Order: sequence, then C-alpha cells, then structure tokens
Amino acid sequence: MKNTGLYLVSFLILTGTFFSCKKNNDSPPTKTELLTTGSWKFNSATSSGIDVSGALQSCQKDNIYTFVAGGTGTADEGATKCDPADPQTSAFTWAWLSNETMLQLSASFFSGTTGDVTIVSLTDTELVGSMVISGQTVIARFVH
Repeated sequence: MKNTGLYLVSFLILTGTFFSCKKNNDSPPTKTELLTTGSWKFNSATSSGIDVSGALQSCQKDNIYTFVAGGTGTADEGATKCDPADPQTSAFTWAWLSNETMLQLSASFFSGTTGDVTIVSLTDTELVGSMVISGQTVIARFVH
C-alpha cells in the first residue's frame, strides 16, 4: 500500500511538472508583421538633431499610411489635402531592400523625397525612417 501511494504521488508530481513546463513558441514579429499591423501617421521629423516638423506642409503631416502584406498599401490624405483635386486615398506599392533595412515605396511620404526610406527602427508602435528631403537627411517618426 505504501508503494502504491508513493507511485501515485510521484506520478502526480511528474504530471504536474510536465504540464507546467511548456515551451514558449511566441516568436517575435517579423518586420513585415510590424509594418503591416495598423496604420501609420506622422509624429515628428528632425535633421541634424533639430526639429524640422514645422518645415513640412501640414497637408502632408496628417496623411495616414497603411501597409498590406504582399507589397501594397494605401495613403489617405487625412483632413487636409495639398491639392483639393487629389483623391482622398491612393494606392502604393512597397518592398523591402537590403535585408529589410530599407523600404522602397512607389510614392513618397513627403514632397521632395525619393521613395526609398532607410529604417532606423521599427516596433509595434513606431516606425522611424531616414530619408532625403530637398537634399537634407531627415529622420521622420511615424506612430500608430
């Protein structure tokens, strides 16, 4: 009888240990998952450590960008348009370059830029990119 009780207790301990120790299979999100989760809106811009947000047109700062997995996206003009004749939304394409350190866009975030953005950082709430605007390197921050 003592052996049966000992076996039962041992079995229960081993069973409890087995089921309480499970692997954490939650892998960190990929850059594509981070980019395509939610919409992005301009927050701030700096150049050589100086805030240059005020130098950007208001009609561009309220734009909202939504990236979709597979390389497409939508730009929404927000509350103000630079040109009233522009559509409220327009489609764009995007692709990762240089081992997902650069983002190639068919449309630019701001006037005077190319479509390529060097990714400074990308988290689930913030996209920080470096781009050249009118010959000046600008670090732009977008948030969800």
